[in-house]
Amino acid sequence: MIGRIVGMLVGRELDRRDGSGGVKGAAFGYLVGGAMRRMGPLGLVLGGGYAAKKAYDRRKARRGY
Repeated sequence: MIGRIVGMLVGRELDRRDGSGGVKGAAFGYLVGGAMRRMGPLGLVLGGGYAAKKAYDRRKARRGY
């Protein structure tokens, strides 16, 4: 369950790059989630760290620091 959520967050972050939403990010998140589950706990840590870093950078850019 957590792996699917992290996969969804990674897919959303990757899809935000091109500015369009939709199926591409969801499909990529599904594939990344499967790969992360195969990697075990390390995959979840790496995927979660990627999503957290992107969210942190976006927040930092909004504040102007």
